[in-house]
Amino acid sequence: MTALILHGGAGARRGRDYSAEIAHMREVVEAMKARLGAGASALDVAVEATVRLEDSGLYVAGRGASPNLAGAWELDASLMDGDGRRPGAVAALQGFRNPIRAARAVLDHTPHVMLVGAGAAAFCAEQELERIGDPGAWFTRAGQGEDNHPPGTLGHGTVGCCVLDRDGRLAAATSTAGVFGKMPGRVGDTPIPGAGSWADGRVAVSATGQGEYFIRVAACAQVGWRVGAGQSLSEAARAVIDEIGGLGGDGGLIALDRDGTIAAPFNSQGMKRAWLTPAGEIGVEVFGR
Repeated sequence: MTALILHGGAGARRGRDYSAEIAHMREVVEAMKARLGAGASALDVAVEATVRLEDSGLYVAGRGASPNLAGAWELDASLMDGDGRRPGAVAALQGFRNPIRAARAVLDHTPHVMLVGAGAAAFCAEQELERIGDPGAWFTRAGQGEDNHPPGTLGHGTVGCCVLDRDGRLAAATSTAGVFGKMPGRVGDTPIPGAGSWADGRVAVSATGQGEYFIRVAACAQVGWRVGAGQSLSEAARAVIDEIGGLGGDGGLIALDRDGTIAAPFNSQGMKRAWLTPAGEIGVEVFGR
């Protein structure tokens, strides 16, 4: 049995045309369905799907990033292998194409969980990860039209993926350019295991939204803990989003359990998402709940 759910961010706003994103998410799920069918691991598929989302330039992650207030592009990513709860992450990374590949390298080739800033960039250079030549030409500044939150709030965008492979392993990956107009050095929930991503033997979770609030409630890990305490995946995921909403936060999350059940609650106007069920069915949605 295999299953998958991915998201392109909970910053969707009614009135915008998301046909390109819908077509792309379906394409990614179809490709990952084939990979899972061929026996690929959950961790590999989570990374591969996220790379495709990053490279598309359609979402506020990877190529779709916008610069911070100082005009620099700082990217964050994390992933977690539920087999052993092994995480890897990078934060405030500049100059490299795929932060999720950098997070995978941290997991595979260091004893650490997270590398940041100049240290992360030096490590990526050592690992010979692909660099960005001209940032001004490379980045597409996706989602700028979605930045219509009330003044003083945080417009946002993220991508992520949760995967169950045929050996019953779970993995989650999350990548972002952060909130629009962020201060230099700002880091949200995305690269923090437990806040922006989580995977264990029961669930995989990826978050998207105003990261400061997701950090405050340990959003993704809390879903896992709630499921471990006996709540259904749907109940656990909704309770976490309701808690974030109660604090004034905006966003959503995707979650997948070892039975192939998916959940995708959000309290924003919309959340771009697509999924593969254990029966092999593919779905894509932006605004429906």
